[in-house]
Amino acid sequence: MDLYLSLKWLHILSSVVLVGTGFGSAFYLFFTHRTKNVAAIAVVVKLVVRADFWFTTPTIVIQPVSGIALAYLAGFPLTQGWLAYALFLYFLAGACWLPVVWLQIQMARIAEQCVAQAMPLPDKYWQYAKYWERLGYPAFLAMLGVFWLMVFKPN
Repeated sequence: MDLYLSLKWLHILSSVVLVGTGFGSAFYLFFTHRTKNVAAIAVVVKLVVRADFWFTTPTIVIQPVSGIALAYLAGFPLTQGWLAYALFLYFLAGACWLPVVWLQIQMARIAEQCVAQAMPLPDKYWQYAKYWERLGYPAFLAMLGVFWLMVFKPN
């Protein structure tokens, strides 16, 4: 089996899982928030946290490892324009994702407590949700940029 093609397959598959999980999780939590249904929100935010640990975290490791290995095998220096920009955007997305993980964990705890006490979500939850959403936009746009750079590899 060809090492380059195997790595390329792993890289593409992990990128789909990474972006797909992120976008899917954001979609469901974003629209569940609009319902204001505390029980539904508690379930969805808990699942979003799980999805990040089960799917997003492993792919965050696989992506740079497989990408750097592919660049090496293809003879691309990491300082090449498109590759350097792709790495920058990837780390920008990661810099947005790290606080999002913390926010999601806090949101899950708050929502779970509110369900147990039959209380509405406090303002603190909604403030965290606002930060969560605002961090998601640049992260998603950065990942779209990474995909574009990987496909077109502009000089």
